[in-house]
Amino acid sequence: MTHTKEDFQRVFKAARRAATPLVAIRTADPMSAMAQIEACLPKQTETPVLAWDILRGLTARNEAGKAAVRDVAGDHPETLGPADVLAAFHKSARPGERNSFADAVVFIHNPHRLWEQIDMLQGVWNLRDVFKAGGQTLILITPPGSALPLELQGDVMTIDQPLPAPADLEALVAETFESAELEKPTPETVSAAVDALVGLAAFPAEQVLAMSLSKKGLDIEQLWERKRQAVQQTPGLSVWRGGETFDDIGGCANIKQFLRAVLAGKEAPRVVVFVDEIEKAFAGTGTDLSGVKTEMTGTMLTWMQDRGADGSILIGPPGTAKSMVAKATGSTAGIPTVAFDLAAMQSSLVGGSGERLRAALQVVDAISQGRSLWIATCNAITSLPPELRRRFTLGTFFFDLPDAEEREAIWRIYLDKWPVPDSERPFDDGWTGAEIKECVRKAWRLGLSLKESANYIVPVAKSAADQIESLRRQASGRFLSASRPGTYSADAKAELVGAGKRALRELE
Repeated sequence: MTHTKEDFQRVFKAARRAATPLVAIRTADPMSAMAQIEACLPKQTETPVLAWDILRGLTARNEAGKAAVRDVAGDHPETLGPADVLAAFHKSARPGERNSFADAVVFIHNPHRLWEQIDMLQGVWNLRDVFKAGGQTLILITPPGSALPLELQGDVMTIDQPLPAPADLEALVAETFESAELEKPTPETVSAAVDALVGLAAFPAEQVLAMSLSKKGLDIEQLWERKRQAVQQTPGLSVWRGGETFDDIGGCANIKQFLRAVLAGKEAPRVVVFVDEIEKAFAGTGTDLSGVKTEMTGTMLTWMQDRGADGSILIGPPGTAKSMVAKATGSTAGIPTVAFDLAAMQSSLVGGSGERLRAALQVVDAISQGRSLWIATCNAITSLPPELRRRFTLGTFFFDLPDAEEREAIWRIYLDKWPVPDSERPFDDGWTGAEIKECVRKAWRLGLSLKESANYIVPVAKSAADQIESLRRQASGRFLSASRPGTYSADAKAELVGAGKRALRELE
């Protein structure tokens, strides 16, 4: 894995020195990748550089390449199809003979759309030995996450072009201001712009920067909006737009205190990655006949281990603020929250799901600069692969139904948001925060009293009582409590509930 432009160029130079004949470059910006590769080539003796695509055929990218195109393709290089051009390369390589095609670098655009065809597959493989002997390099330009066909995996070296680093983006901001003939930006403006641009490829970063710039200066909010739109073009990724913070959540004191410490601690995350209902996203791992889920799980495990990514799993009944806490974490710290939807990454094309997942992970890696905090919610953890659970090293927190003190805090938050008469509340024992919210919202929308609104709510404590008890037994002594320090105890919860009921009877 290359992390900077310099790393990328260093790896390619090493490949050329070793006479590596077949290389696949995975990039979000093909033109940038080609320019960086060409910058690695020696200047004193011009290396022939050629490129082929399905519409233009074979073209030259420099003066030395023009002679090579004529020798390889004759008078009609634009007519060569994919198999024809590979056969022509094989014929022109002529190892041991100095000619216009010796030591050439050849780019092939979008081969992933063609390499499952047997003639394309065989044509690439046939070039391995003759190109190594002749000093040529065939470079397959593919999107991030592309996987080589099985037949080529042992013969083609894969290099990932990293997305622009902060230093590259700083230079881009300065160049854009200079081109627009604006005053040099302040360090604060540059820093804010880089935060908004990180995670984008060079070309879209340049575009969104130019579109957010005017004679008045740089509109950072517009820059963030365009960045959100660009990120959402990656299947399965979206940037959470809600502005809720921990102050908008009643209860859950222990998990909020813990996450605040993570956000303010050493190696503080630069992005929160939110995976909703993770057990459903990875259901079928090891048992699906297609092998897609198993492959995607393996990709996730490897990526999280290699990056040292960590996070927490939030488990509990529906409506107990798991998702709300996860989404509010980023806003509390002033960093983006990226929703990670594995189901939306699945593709009907062979290998497409894995490619989309790897592309999404590359975007997360670039946005976070290697510091991402993963928060996954879960309603039932037993179906989640144990090896994936172990990657969430910051702990598993259990969210139980809120107690009386927590429910009172939740009522206050939503009554402030949707003011309705609070003279007489419904009996709310066993209610979740989501049910309190819906009660207040319905009363506000429909002009009802809180008691009347409660007639249209069936608490999950009644509709899913058995599942909740099963979750409590499973969590007791095994998971951390979201509400109080230490591990969750079902016995302590039962005592608390019993005390509440006794107090209620005494009042009656």
